Formats: sequence, C-alpha cells, structure tokens
Amino acid sequence: MEFDDDAQLDGSQVEDRRGIPGGAVAIGGGAVGIVGLIVALVLGLDPSMFSSSHGSGGAPAAGKATGTPQTSTCKTGADANQRQDCRILAVVNSVQNYWQGEFANRGKKYSQADSVLFTDRVQTACGSATSAVGPFYCPGDHKAYFDLGFFNDMGRQLGAQGGPFAEAYVVAHEYGHHVQTLLGVKVGNDRQGADSASVKLELQADCYAGVWTHHATTTPQASTGRPLITKLTDDDIARALDAAESVGDDRIQQRATGKTNPETWTHGSSEQRKQWFTTGYRTGDMAKCNTFG
Repeated sequence: MEFDDDAQLDGSQVEDRRGIPGGAVAIGGGAVGIVGLIVALVLGLDPSMFSSSHGSGGAPAAGKATGTPQTSTCKTGADANQRQDCRILAVVNSVQNYWQGEFANRGKKYSQADSVLFTDRVQTACGSATSAVGPFYCPGDHKAYFDLGFFNDMGRQLGAQGGPFAEAYVVAHEYGHHVQTLLGVKVGNDRQGADSASVKLELQADCYAGVWTHHATTTPQASTGRPLITKLTDDDIARALDAAESVGDDRIQQRATGKTNPETWTHGSSEQRKQWFTTGYRTGDMAKCNTFG
C-alpha cells in the first residue's frame, strides 16, 4: 500500500490519547492485547464485559487529549508511508472520504467519526475499556478506538501475516460499524451463535471494509483531486484476507483450546469473514452487503 506523497492529511479526524495516564489496567492491556477477547470467545462470554461503565480510577474523561499529540506531525502522505500512526490517520481519511461520497450519491449525509489512539485504557461514551477488547467502535460517541499494539498481537497471538493493509482492513471494519449506525441498522439481543444477529452485524462490517477497498485507489480527495492511496498490490489484498481469517471465531477458539464452539460465536467464522470481505471488494457495492438477508 502506498500513499500520495504530496497529499495533505486531515489530522482533525484522529484524537491521539496515547500516553495519557488511565489508572490500573483491569484485564490485558499493552502487550497482552487481545488475550481478553480470546478468553471471552473461548468461554462463551460477551467481549463487551471487558468494558466498564464505572470509570477507570482517575482516567481522563472522554474528549480531546491535552498536550501535543504525536500525530500532530503527520502532515502528508509521505509521512503515512513512513510511520504507523500517520498511516492509520491516512486510512481514516481515505475511508471517510469514500463514505462521504457514497452517502451523497445515495441522497444521505455522512457524519464524520473520529478515531482515538490510546494505550492500555480509554474512557468512552460506552464506558471504560482496556486494550483487551481490541479495536472497537462506540455508537454512543461515534468514535473508533485503537491501541496500535493490537496489530502486533494479530501476528504474535493469532498468527496473522500483518502488514499495513491488514491494519487498514481493521480500521475500515470499525468504520463499517459507523456506517451501520448512520444507516440505522439495529439488531436485537441475539448476541451469540453462528447465525446470530451479532455475527451478521460483524460480517456486514467486513463487507463494507471490502467495498472501501474496491474504491480506495480511485476515490479522489477533495484537496488534490487524486486518490490518497495510490497503490494496492495483490499481496496487500492477501494480507487483508489473512487478517479477516485470523480473527474468525473458529480460528481463535481452535488456537486457544484446540476445538470450536459455534454456539458462542460473536463475529463469524474465518471463512465467513473472508467471504464477506471478498464480496465487498469484488463488487464495490454496499447493496451486496446484506448479511441479514
């Protein structure tokens, strides 16, 4: 994946809260990463249990970070080609630029969702969360949250190949949830099982990530008239597909316990996640992402 060196990045779309003290980490965090998520899936628990609405022992409230954020030095596509945090910012810019245009084409208005970079623990409108939950989207404040250490955990703990576009897939997936929120997609309390509403919601977000990928190198930025992402290779797509497979419920459970239990799935199998990302990528049409049909 390569970015247009001369493209100007919109730093307002990312809040950098890394390094802000947040009190003791309840579960996981930092190098532990997605261990908490693995435990939840293995035991058949709701991963959201690793968030708490009771605060975090003195952590700052949700809002803009104070001090000088590291991403303030992310100015251009050239920076995104060199640094991970700048790359995440650039992907956020590209994803939101695409969905803004897509919503406009459908006579709808896209409302921007900031991303928040944090370490260990963060306060959100959905409660206090640790790194153990992995990347997540909070519909309460319309923000996506990322501890960048998660991307190392994908390779170390789940066997994913990783790489820049594997990271981009994860970001685009979380913004798929924002798209669902804006479209008013609602599900009941059917939160576990291979055919549950929770699984269908996650698979649709995978499909939306694929739709963005289809258009990533052709959607022009308003500031330059050129796409922010100038090149995607077959290897980039393969790594995105590998990342989708690595976070399948069956693969996580198999690596953790040597067996699978579809009755406890919340995100879908490896094959399903790969399939729906591919559907979005090949068609480029969000209408093809009806996982509830």
